[in-house]
Amino acid sequence: MAAKISASMVKELRERTALGMLECKKALTEADGDIELAIENLRKSSGMKAAKKAGRTAADGVVAVKVAADNSYAVLVEVNSETDFAARDAGFLAFVDTIASAAFAAKQTDVTALMAGELESTREALVQKIGENIGIRRIELLEGAMVGAYVHSNNRIGVLVALSGGDNETAKDVAMHVAAVNPRVVNASDMPEEVLTKEKEIILAQPDMASKPAEIAEKMVGGRIKKFLAENSLVEQAFVKNPDVSIGQLVKAAGAEVVSFVRFEVGEGIEVVKLDFPEVRFCSKGAQVSLSGLCTESL
Repeated sequence: MAAKISASMVKELRERTALGMLECKKALTEADGDIELAIENLRKSSGMKAAKKAGRTAADGVVAVKVAADNSYAVLVEVNSETDFAARDAGFLAFVDTIASAAFAAKQTDVTALMAGELESTREALVQKIGENIGIRRIELLEGAMVGAYVHSNNRIGVLVALSGGDNETAKDVAMHVAAVNPRVVNASDMPEEVLTKEKEIILAQPDMASKPAEIAEKMVGGRIKKFLAENSLVEQAFVKNPDVSIGQLVKAAGAEVVSFVRFEVGEGIEVVKLDFPEVRFCSKGAQVSLSGLCTESL
């Protein structure tokens, strides 16, 4: 005779697993009312459920940083969820902190290597609990004489900055500036040649260049390229907290130079494609969505 599944049993299983009422009742029925067996069976099936939910792309989430006490290195991680609601969940945020701490301790930037073993099991359990896919998207390590970090108040933009010297306050100020302004490179000389070539093509195609003699057009292009580099090179940008001072001047006053920076913004590079039915597909840039709603690489 099948055991009677009471409301209190379902309630206890829900509290212990954070799963839905119907799922808990089904598990208890299959386990003939044995809560421990139901939990064991649910744990056995959790890998399958996590894998099934992984078919939905996680495009929201947060970033997190960990900085060494002596400012010699830091890590920046991005962990994705499907919605901003899940990204605010205390369990999700605790998991993000665990990932950042593990990456920091091991100086590990390989997501696959980091997630091998216990951390992957923790992720799968959280997928079960929250009901959304969760993915560790990327990890960056930055080392230097003085490494500072900044995470914006919404936890969606994070920056690491390495200076050749100076102090933590200056490094953090520069990181905050990078978060706000989003420069392309540290120095003008770092700008890729293909970017400059494309910018020149755009300038030459502008209406006011058409009637200009070649010599004058060349000077105009040079002036506009100089402005473009100033606007997109970190050290030449006006400091957001004091526009009378450039970032280069700010760092020089602290006895240092900017060596490098890393900037993460949650979801950047993920393209969201909405279909006619109530489901959203997420494809990487350069990919196309087939009629079935699947992402396919562009030809």
